[in-house]
Amino acid sequence: MIEVKGITKRYGSHTAVDNLSFTMETGRIYGFLGPNGAGKSTTMNIMTGYIAANEGTVLVNGVDIIRKPEAAKKQIGYLPELPPLYQEMTVLEYLLFVAELKKIPKKERRDQIARVLKMTMLGDYQERLIRNLSKGYKQRVGLAQALIGFPEIIILDEPTVGLDPQQILEIRDLIRSLKSDHIIMLSSHILSEVNEVCDEVMILSHGKLVASGSPAELEAKMQKKSSLNLTVLGDEESTRAALAAVPGIDQMTFGETAEDGALSAVLESDGDTDIRTEVARALAAAAIPVTGMQLETRSLEDVFLELTGSDEAVDEDTEAGEGEGKEELS
Repeated sequence: MIEVKGITKRYGSHTAVDNLSFTMETGRIYGFLGPNGAGKSTTMNIMTGYIAANEGTVLVNGVDIIRKPEAAKKQIGYLPELPPLYQEMTVLEYLLFVAELKKIPKKERRDQIARVLKMTMLGDYQERLIRNLSKGYKQRVGLAQALIGFPEIIILDEPTVGLDPQQILEIRDLIRSLKSDHIIMLSSHILSEVNEVCDEVMILSHGKLVASGSPAELEAKMQKKSSLNLTVLGDEESTRAALAAVPGIDQMTFGETAEDGALSAVLESDGDTDIRTEVARALAAAAIPVTGMQLETRSLEDVFLELTGSDEAVDEDTEAGEGEGKEELS
């Protein structure tokens, strides 16, 4: 289990993370969403001990990552958005180097690396210089270094960046295969990926947690209002009068269409009430033909946009911000 308790991180007058708290448990994949500058990377850097919070604590299986960093970090594998690769090393040399840094016993290193190479499908590339690899394969090497030591907690910042569609599917399958024995935290701007892979989603805006839950739960929360788009052959006055008696309609908006004699209408209603049948009956009774009817449902992307709005927060990963974080640890 990893517990984030009231962490706050400030860069000068800018608050990148604001009193953030959540808990993650083994056997689940957590999606971390938010616009640029929402505080995602800063939160991940605090959780992995790369920078310190101004306030709050992070406990990794009960171990404080600031007070006992070595014991806590041993349980975490981290893939930052820009993988920390040494371009002049071969893939195998680099993974041996990482294994040594992580203090993997010498007799276990080769076996562990062989397993990781197979998992990340890098076996045929282990003798290649990293600088000669494509961006997608460099991303795989970054994922491989996060898996060395087989830590319980795996934190992945944009793990599928630069991968082609087939590679994305393979990495998603790999992430799912790790789920049963690990806590996986996945940051991504690809909402469909989070929707498909993650058990729980956390949405950040301006450094605060604005929503959390399964993708289905978040979408359900946003169904409090639904929209029914209509196209009818009639005038606004008659259509409005016919629909006035339909229960559950909160608002009606009318507009023109390219079709001669047709009228468009958007009906807003309570998301728990399906008004389509009553709308069709009311219009039929008024002899107003319906040529189109479509119920709009909200996707995870709609939830994301609704909760974060036009979030234009300062990017916490600017050079100045990173410099402040590093200076604090020195």
